[in-house]
Amino acid sequence: MDKLGNYKALRKAMLAEGMALFGVADIAPVKKDFQLPEEVAAKFTAGVAIGYRLSESVMDTLSTAPNQIYYFHYQRVNLLLDQTTLKLTSLIQSKGYSALPVPASQVIHWEKQLGTVSHKAVARLAGFGWYGRSNLLVTPGFGSQLRLATVLTDMPLKFDKPMDGGCGSCEACVSACPSGAIGKDSFNLQPCRDKLKEFMKTEKIGQMICGLCIKACRGKA
Repeated sequence: MDKLGNYKALRKAMLAEGMALFGVADIAPVKKDFQLPEEVAAKFTAGVAIGYRLSESVMDTLSTAPNQIYYFHYQRVNLLLDQTTLKLTSLIQSKGYSALPVPASQVIHWEKQLGTVSHKAVARLAGFGWYGRSNLLVTPGFGSQLRLATVLTDMPLKFDKPMDGGCGSCEACVSACPSGAIGKDSFNLQPCRDKLKEFMKTEKIGQMICGLCIKACRGKA
């Protein structure tokens, strides 16, 4: 099967699993940032990006802090994404190619908030959207209200192209941020990280994104 045929087959499978967004990125520009053994990363040429849309109604329950229903939703969406990348990995391997599923929400460097692979970077290259003021990916249809996952592969696939876009005059996330981490033209990770640690104690939740900037970001559709 050719690159486009492979692309269509994977896309059909992922949409059938309930994913809202699918794309394929040329990972050459970001491969140097992968937290993987060099010899492992070297064999992969593509990053398959998937996105699951968060429940808008769950996000609407947030007021000044993350809550238990959002925490549960966040966990289950990450679990669904991990299960879906395992299915995608199995499909790719059944065709004779290599695939590496990247955990949806695994932080391997807490201070810098780094994962094995930046789902955000791969999704941007796959044409999902752009980096917003909140330092999150913003999509035209869903804003930042989605979770992402990635499968690296050497399967021949058509690449999507990065999208031209930006937040324009929208500053909804700036006023929504409880830590003051988001500015009109800057993002400061330190106060964001400190606030997350505070919420973990006061709201009795585990490690997660607080969600207030995500709630505020609705996209342009």
